[in-house]
Amino acid sequence: MPILEFDGKIYGVDEKGYLHDWQQWNEELAGHMAKLDGLELTETHLEIIRFLRDYFHKHQTTPMVKILVKEVVKVFGPEKGNIKYLSKLFSELCPAAPTKQACRYAGLPGPTG
Repeated sequence: MPILEFDGKIYGVDEKGYLHDWQQWNEELAGHMAKLDGLELTETHLEIIRFLRDYFHKHQTTPMVKILVKEVVKVFGPEKGNIKYLSKLFSELCPAAPTKQACRYAGLPGPTG
């Protein structure tokens, strides 16, 4: 089983780097995961990551990109609730699916669909 070591702790992850236990997550871990990918998380990234975690906590699932965009529009407006914005933030390693990276940094399972 793959692991991720950070700050003296060991985290179980799957082969794609998603945490096995979303409740072990913290923002420092998210920053570490992003740094390993060559990305520096900003408050703008964390805004979407926190949103994803809240959504997961409420619905017990990660949203498909189409649903994520709709939900982000409701909270943050159309300037942030669009695929172009999300792609700019999270498409460094996965250009076709920025929500996959965002969910990984949020410590959540990858989106389905």
